[in-house]
Amino acid sequence: MIEPPQITDLARHCTTAIIHVRCTREEIQYVMGRGVRELLDAVRAQGVQPIAALYTHHLHRPTDRFDFEIGIPVDHPVRAAGRMRPGEWPPMRVARTVHCGRYEDLPQSWGRFKQWIETQGLSITSELWECYVTGPERGSDARLWRTELIQPLQ
Repeated sequence: MIEPPQITDLARHCTTAIIHVRCTREEIQYVMGRGVRELLDAVRAQGVQPIAALYTHHLHRPTDRFDFEIGIPVDHPVRAAGRMRPGEWPPMRVARTVHCGRYEDLPQSWGRFKQWIETQGLSITSELWECYVTGPERGSDARLWRTELIQPLQ
């Protein structure tokens, strides 16, 4: 299920820490969990604190392969260490909605969101963002999980 989409300007320019990931669709559930743990451990090892929710920045629209960054906004810039490197969340004009529910249902929500974008006649970029506002860390009831779906506009 998605909330009513909207067009907005995100002025979230902020410092982030990221890990770049490439994997197949079948590997995503394993790669994501390991990458999140690796990123959070690397950030904390530098005495830096996360200040907002984890996100993914897909550099290209996913197909059977994923090419994306796992990121988190941080209170101070990080130094490159292992696979972690400094990044940023740029300001951007976007179409945005919120997916309510399990991560496994994200593809269906993206499909409904993409249909809405097409009916609005919007020009989009090839990248997309997901921001994991609430998830399993808040409990096992997936009906309470919220993921922002963010499609940058041209």
